[in-house]
Amino acid sequence: QVQLVESGGGLVQAGGSLRLSCAASERTFNSYTMGWFRQAPGKEREFVAAISGSARDRSYADSVKGRFAISRDNAKNTVYLQMNSLKPEDTAVYYCAASLAWSLLAARYINWGQGTQVTVSS
Repeated sequence: QVQLVESGGGLVQAGGSLRLSCAASERTFNSYTMGWFRQAPGKEREFVAAISGSARDRSYADSVKGRFAISRDNAKNTVYLQMNSLKPEDTAVYYCAASLAWSLLAARYINWGQGTQVTVSS
């Protein structure tokens, strides 16, 4: 089972940027689809972005298209989420997750990190 640890969260002003990292401990990391999800206070968990094992396929939620970019460095067993033009609505706990197949559904992801808090002030 792949173990995931997120980092890079923090407090930023609206319009600013953050880069989240998710480090994985897994020999076959490059075979996993990796996703980012987030959960705001009082809200349900929602999909943010996903990237296939080879990085051939990427997908984003409509709310973050054009502002966020997902990438991965398989040599470092790490996936990233670059977040630009941040809005207060982006405030949430962000979770990294791994899936055995391409999916945008949280239920298909079998391993999850502990989450990292992102707070965007107005």
